Amino acid sequence: MINQYGRIAVDSATELEELRAVGFNSEDFETLLRRALTNYKTYEAQNDWLREHVATDEQNIFLFLETKQPLTQAVFYCIAAQLLGFTEALAGNGYNGVATFRQLGLPIATVNNLRHAWYELLNSHTNNGLLFIDELASQGYFESNNHRLLFNGKSLPTYNTNDLIRESVWVETSVDTDNDGRFDLVQVDIIRPNTNEKLPVLFTASPYYQGLNEKENDAKVHDVNVPLTRKDTHQSALSNLNQMEETVAKPLARQINGYAEEASVIFTQEAGKPVDLNQYFLSRGYAVVYAAGIGTRHSDGMQDTGSPEQVESMKNVVEWLAGNRVAFTDRTSNIAIVANWSNHNIAMTGRSYLGTLATAVATTGVSGLKTVISEAAISNWYQYYRDNGLVVAPGGFPGEDMDVLAELVYSRIKDPADWLKTKKQWDDFQANTEKFTDRVNGNYDYYWDTRNYLNQVKNIKVDMIMVHGLNDWNVKPRQVYQLWSALRDLPNVKKIYLHQGQHIYINNNRSLDFSDQMNLWLTEKLLDKDVKANEILPTVTWQDNTTEDAWHVLDEWGASKKGKYYIGNNVLTTNQNSGELNFKDWLPENQFAYYCEHFDKWRDDTITGKLPTNQIFKSEIYTSERTVDGEILLNLRVKSSQNIGLISAMVVDYGNDTYLKETPTNQGVVIDRGVNFSPTDLMSFESEKSAYKMITIGHINLQNRTSPRQNDDLWPNQYVDLHFELQPTYYKMRPGHQLGLIIYATDFEMTIRGNQSIAYTIDLSKSSLDVPFTCKK
Repeated sequence: MINQYGRIAVDSATELEELRAVGFNSEDFETLLRRALTNYKTYEAQNDWLREHVATDEQNIFLFLETKQPLTQAVFYCIAAQLLGFTEALAGNGYNGVATFRQLGLPIATVNNLRHAWYELLNSHTNNGLLFIDELASQGYFESNNHRLLFNGKSLPTYNTNDLIRESVWVETSVDTDNDGRFDLVQVDIIRPNTNEKLPVLFTASPYYQGLNEKENDAKVHDVNVPLTRKDTHQSALSNLNQMEETVAKPLARQINGYAEEASVIFTQEAGKPVDLNQYFLSRGYAVVYAAGIGTRHSDGMQDTGSPEQVESMKNVVEWLAGNRVAFTDRTSNIAIVANWSNHNIAMTGRSYLGTLATAVATTGVSGLKTVISEAAISNWYQYYRDNGLVVAPGGFPGEDMDVLAELVYSRIKDPADWLKTKKQWDDFQANTEKFTDRVNGNYDYYWDTRNYLNQVKNIKVDMIMVHGLNDWNVKPRQVYQLWSALRDLPNVKKIYLHQGQHIYINNNRSLDFSDQMNLWLTEKLLDKDVKANEILPTVTWQDNTTEDAWHVLDEWGASKKGKYYIGNNVLTTNQNSGELNFKDWLPENQFAYYCEHFDKWRDDTITGKLPTNQIFKSEIYTSERTVDGEILLNLRVKSSQNIGLISAMVVDYGNDTYLKETPTNQGVVIDRGVNFSPTDLMSFESEKSAYKMITIGHINLQNRTSPRQNDDLWPNQYVDLHFELQPTYYKMRPGHQLGLIIYATDFEMTIRGNQSIAYTIDLSKSSLDVPFTCKK
């Protein structure tokens, strides 16, 4: 199925005007068809194509046209399916074009109004993942005249990407993180079409952009094979929270020595890998801007992951793009330059760290920022490297932490003179970061509070696009769920896309028109055109976890009511149970060492019950479909044999079935983002057979059962009550499947791994699972 949500309905007069503008104004089908054969420059070459393709299952197109037979809907859509590249699907449907379009979910119109039918066809997706009009453009249909042309509310790729302007400037920030008495300068790289038009701006704040220190990063990774330790009972003082750090001394702004009309530094290639969505918009008349920020190559300052100062420096770049801050042509001359090519409307884009900083800048309420498109973004750094009083790693990265990530992106190391000058200061700065993050304690405190952007959500004034994978165990789903929930009562428009992938972009997915939707969205937000994007784009778009190429529109994410399962002897039941169950968090040394290196195998063996270090509970076999919508709450009465302890939990879908892979598959098709510009692979989620699928996960320190910032006392063999939420999801359970709960302690991928001989006992009479089910009616 091709799911197109970025289409708008226009009246017939607008259709005719737009068709005229793109050169498809004829009422003659053959004229329209030949004009669409962009790659065939002569009449004879076009005839060859017509002879190779069919009008019916008995006649090729050339003969159909030569004999001047009447155009029927059957013939139109048989030819249309071939124009869009769905020849294989057409053959599978016996060359029935109408049936093929229905199967693909593409629009069908009556051919009595040929212009309308052709307009709809131009707005249909091809087998190559582009709108037909965009695919024609990529084949050179339009002259790249560097002027904006809108079609169905979206910018067409009419800007010359072979003549892009690439230039660098240095924005003066309002922070001095290297304490040299002057505000830090940050390099800003600009890529823009060579046009006199004022351009909307896509800004990506990427600490990765100026290069990565992978060797230094690997050397900094913390050992996670350390024991869990007892914490002194205390609570972080409230007075230490929600405070901003005081500046020691007011740094000096630079004296402006003059103004330049043009940048004095140009480049031929971006320093880092460009964001594909940005590339898509470069050919459509948008400027693209990258900044790595303070503490990166060619910029001043210290790298401090997620800090208020890092956010402020990226906010300052937005201010310059909006005409409200100074930038210079280099780092020493103090010759200022303005963004006279900008229309002062800015969107921030990016995934992961990039999307995180976009979200963070939005919480500053900065003027000029009109929207954010954040994908797989962090909203609270505590929830990234900690969880409920535990040191917890993002999935796949055991031992990473704030200082490790900072080491990765402190790209000033790459310039020898700069590194020699800053090495001592950087090493001292990193030592402080390691002290502040406190990997022994794991509690929420002032350090983490200043890196929790949810505190400032009320300051977000812009409309927000959020994208997240429900199988992203790097930046886990709670990050976007808490942001979505915090935005719920604010007046700004917000849209969310929930896909079944891991930590990925989805703009090159075959089955969803995400790039088209963003094109429509930015027409309204950055070009100030009323194209009804707020109304057209769904509030919640969810990718079905049971069917390939299926996306659904939802009204909301997060069911308000939860049904209760009681935990029994290896079962989840609707009746309260009694008794005790035990497990021991210890493995023989050779087995422990193996799982430390192969935590994917550990997870599989845990889910399939091959280890003694957990307890598994399963529901009845479902006879009807039901959906888990939001956060599952685990209520557990448990005791530890020692005065320390942690609990981890997994919820699993058990059932022999096909499940979508968490990593999309390359379709062997390359999408052109302009005309011979920035090719990207077309991807699609495919299915595979399995006996189970992990749905969600959660962790807690037994000493933080009240709060992540409070250490409760814990005595050996003392029962305590835990109530903690697992990562949120939206997951469809199918008939014939069972919901499974696994309770264990050490998570070989995410928690520390002490391999301590700790025995845990679960009191079944006081343990339950609250599941936010919505059932199919």
